[in-house]
Amino acid sequence: MSLYKGKTGSEEKQSHSPWEAGWRSVYVGLLVEAEEEKKMNERKETAAGQIRVTRLLLPGAVRLLSSSQPGFGGMENPGYCTGSFDGLHHPSDDDDDEMVDIAGATLDFSSTDDVPPLSTGGYEEYSSSSSSSRAAGMNGNGPSKLVDPLEDPLPGVGTYEDFNTIDWVREKSKDRDRHREITNKSRQSTVALLHSVSDAFSGWLLMLLVGLMSGALAGGIDIAAHWLTDMKGGVCLIGFWFNHEHCCWKSKETTFQERDRCPQWQSWAELITGTSEGAFAYIVNYLMYIFWALLFSFLAVTLVRAFAPYACGSGIPEIKTILSGFIIRGYLGKWTLIIKTITLVLAVSSGLSLGKEGPLVHVACCCANILCHLFTKYRKNEAKRREVLSAAAAVGVSVAFGAPIGGVLFSLEEVSYYFPLKTLWRSFFAALVAAFTLRSINPFGNSRLVLFYVEFHAPWHLVELAPFVLLGIFGGLWGALFIRANIAWCRRRKTTRLGHYPVIEVLVVAALTALLAYPNSYTRMSGAELISELFNDCSLLDSSQLCGYKQPANTSETGVGNSLADRPAGEGLYTALWQLALALVFKMMITVITFGMKVPSGLFIPSMAVGAIAGRLLGVGMEQLAYYNHDSVIFKGWCSPGADCITPGLYAMVGAAACLGGVTRMTVSLVVIMFELTGGLEYIVPLMAATMTSKWVADAFGREGIYEAHIRLNGYPFLEPKEEFEHSSLAVDVMRPRRSDPALAVLTQEGMTVGQVEALVESTHYSGFPVVVSQESQRLVGFVLRRDLLISIDNGRKRQEGVVSASQVVFTEHAPSLAADAPPPLRLRGIMDLSPFTVTDHTPMDITVDIFRKLGLRQCLVTHNGRLLGIITKKDILKHMAQIANRDPDSILFN
Repeated sequence: MSLYKGKTGSEEKQSHSPWEAGWRSVYVGLLVEAEEEKKMNERKETAAGQIRVTRLLLPGAVRLLSSSQPGFGGMENPGYCTGSFDGLHHPSDDDDDEMVDIAGATLDFSSTDDVPPLSTGGYEEYSSSSSSSRAAGMNGNGPSKLVDPLEDPLPGVGTYEDFNTIDWVREKSKDRDRHREITNKSRQSTVALLHSVSDAFSGWLLMLLVGLMSGALAGGIDIAAHWLTDMKGGVCLIGFWFNHEHCCWKSKETTFQERDRCPQWQSWAELITGTSEGAFAYIVNYLMYIFWALLFSFLAVTLVRAFAPYACGSGIPEIKTILSGFIIRGYLGKWTLIIKTITLVLAVSSGLSLGKEGPLVHVACCCANILCHLFTKYRKNEAKRREVLSAAAAVGVSVAFGAPIGGVLFSLEEVSYYFPLKTLWRSFFAALVAAFTLRSINPFGNSRLVLFYVEFHAPWHLVELAPFVLLGIFGGLWGALFIRANIAWCRRRKTTRLGHYPVIEVLVVAALTALLAYPNSYTRMSGAELISELFNDCSLLDSSQLCGYKQPANTSETGVGNSLADRPAGEGLYTALWQLALALVFKMMITVITFGMKVPSGLFIPSMAVGAIAGRLLGVGMEQLAYYNHDSVIFKGWCSPGADCITPGLYAMVGAAACLGGVTRMTVSLVVIMFELTGGLEYIVPLMAATMTSKWVADAFGREGIYEAHIRLNGYPFLEPKEEFEHSSLAVDVMRPRRSDPALAVLTQEGMTVGQVEALVESTHYSGFPVVVSQESQRLVGFVLRRDLLISIDNGRKRQEGVVSASQVVFTEHAPSLAADAPPPLRLRGIMDLSPFTVTDHTPMDITVDIFRKLGLRQCLVTHNGRLLGIITKKDILKHMAQIANRDPDSILFN
């Protein structure tokens, strides 16, 4: 197309002189610039239209502005985030009639007449101004440069107070901005490139350190707990630091019948009275057992109470809450780590009905939190730190059971709130390193990583699925009963004088446990030893009471290999069954009152012990049924006389999984943990059948697992992802303020003084304040956190000359016109969230709850036609859900 009208293309070519050619190129450049400016203005108008459409929401729709906006959280971005809405798009007469048709509904998005512009100048006016003209706008009274958190970040801005929830969106936006800055700098110099590489590698290095530290601590805890547990029964003469097994390893005087006895190891009765036989020796050993149990439990509860109150309990409910974004200062600190490690050894060794698996997850998370301070990107970003804590939870289960894959799945299924793909890889790496470290230490002395290695020789048959499902039903019933009983007891502890005396409670329970446990050999041994004994498959060389069968008359009745054919039960087995039945009742009752005391206490081993006892009892019953009825319809065809048909140890393993699943409601991770724990890979189907049955039965009585129940009991602000919200309420029903409440406390973008803002903050306890255009229009501009506001005002008074209580607080892009004698304003736009999440007043609450769960929101603002109506916080949602479930809404303790 010709640039000159009235001439053809050939005439243009003939008329071009050198001067005309130069002028023509300049003219073309001007046209191109004009065209680009026109396109830029069109893009601005389009962006403004999109913003206005998202600001004035559909009834029942939600505006989810992407956190990828570089301007979110106070980062510079030309356009929406640093300019005002009307500065991007000026209303015209056509806007009043603008109608938008969405999903068949015609909605009016025109602006209202009584809403003033958001700023006194347009985008173009501001973008052409310089820093000197900005200072001139203050009439020359202030310094040449205002203190602006956007340009000069203040220490403390962007951090959180104790018992508050983090802003996931802001934290992820900060990390993206940091990563973008590092990537841009890496192209400029070799030093910056090396810094970029080290930043990318720092996550893997941190996982390596977490795995090494957690594995080493877990190995030390296992060795120390084994030693102190054996010390309750006696002492090694060649070295008191040896446990019973290590003491007798090199002894040449050990007989096969009494393999656990050697001259180097003596019981307390032998040391005190010189003999191990007789009633007096039994009483001495009995009293010494109770003495050591009381001493260990007293030391544990005293250390927890004096130095680290957060070291008590399992730790998994609190870690789940922390991973959801809640902040509990000190819960993952160094004192908690030290005291939890020491007292966990003492609590397990005291003989209380508890395990070390849950507390080991807490220990691993403490290690991760402490090591995060070595790396800047994890120290300064709460969301990134929680990715590391998710991996540390996997490490805790890995070192507790020697199950790295199960640990990763446990973190994914049971603990983590936010689990991206890179966290999965790093969790697997950290769990692998931890498992390798634990294997190198070899705390179990069997050169195996797994805690309960089994080797069953007989395969399972399809008919056995029925008793496996029966074990699943038992596990589900026991899980539901245990949760209700334990929560009732813990609530009684919290609401009565019982909770005022934690030391006395621990000593009473420890004394009761030791008094009742010592006479029964199956309750006297530790939980891990008991489960290992129950999982064991009897062979010819076993001297255990559980293998007290009548011996076969001839060797032809023995089974294949080291296994034995099904045999009739002898007196030793009958005695063992009675003891196991009493142990089952004792474990079921004592675990209810033990879990939740002020000592480190895990639930995995006690729950597995209950299921393993029930499974072994059922397994022996099935074995005897098959032996005496091998010609019946059920057993005919697959269980011939002289064959090893039933394996009682397998039933114990399935029962352990069923009871643990009923208590915790784990499924996939539990099955993987169990076959990693035992090495029984071919028994996945029985484990799956029992686990799923257990979950279904337990869910019929209540969908909460034990950890979710304790979260609710303690009032932690945790939105359970598995819980369905079925009520038909709207956002306006839940938001604050209610109709009878005073008006919502808000800040205006201009017009308020520093003194007025400070008075508003001091008179309220809110965690943040919406920013509106004016008190009359209530049109939403942004949201400011209370902590950021106080820090910025304090720093402004110290670092900016002339800022007094009468100074205006300005949230606009540029300072307003002030009187000649007015003090300089304090600009705080940099700390304002320019894209707070909003919903309309008619948004269904099930959608709102999903937004809070999936985005980890702290609060959500409620608007109507662009005007601010109220605010919904996570605490408001939890209170509303408690009211729907006929629970006390005031049980939600924290903001």
